[in-house]
Amino acid sequence: MWIRSKVFYVIVLLGLLLILFADQHWLGRWMYPIHYKQMIIEQSRAHSVDPYLIAAIIRVESNYKLDKTSEKGAVGLMQLMPQTAQWITQRTRGEISNVKQLQDPMMNIRYGTWYVHFLSDQVVPKEATKEVEISLIAAAYNAGPGNVLKWSRQGVWDGTLMQSSKIPFGETRHYLNRVHYYYDKYVLHYPNMR
Repeated sequence: MWIRSKVFYVIVLLGLLLILFADQHWLGRWMYPIHYKQMIIEQSRAHSVDPYLIAAIIRVESNYKLDKTSEKGAVGLMQLMPQTAQWITQRTRGEISNVKQLQDPMMNIRYGTWYVHFLSDQVVPKEATKEVEISLIAAAYNAGPGNVLKWSRQGVWDGTLMQSSKIPFGETRHYLNRVHYYYDKYVLHYPNMR
C-alpha cells in the first residue's frame, strides 16, 4: 500500500513537471503578468513604440496599480505628472481636463505611450541599437530628456546598459536596470506582442 502511494505521488509530480515544461511561458506569465495588454499593444502600434518597453515602464512605475500616486504627484499606470499630461494635451489636442482622468487606464497608457514616442524622437539617435534605445528612453522617462542629452553631449554616459553606472542619478541607474530586466522577461514570456 505504501509503495502504491509513493508511485502515485511520483506520477503526479512528473505530470506537473511535464505540464510546466510543455508550456514554458505559463510560469513566466504567472510571475510577470502584463495587465492591460491589449491597450498597450494598440497604443504602441498607434505611436510606433515597442509594446514591451511600455509594459516594462508600467511595471516599474506602478506595478499595474491604477490608483497609484507618487509623492511628487505622478498619477496612474505610467505615473504621469499632471503638468506633463497638460503639456501633452496641448501638443495633441487631447482630452485631459483634470488629473482624475489620468487614472483611466486607456488615457494613461495613451498619453504615456505618446510621451515615450516623443522621448524617443528627442534622445535616440537613428543608428542606436535596441539596447541603447531602451536605455535612453528609460533614462529620459525617469530623469528627463534634457539630462539625458546633457550626459550624452558631455560624454558622461554613452547610452549603454553596461556604462549605466556613469549616470549621475542613482534613481535613474536603478530605474534603467529595472526597465531592462522586465523588458527582457516580457520578450521571453510574451513572444507575440509585436
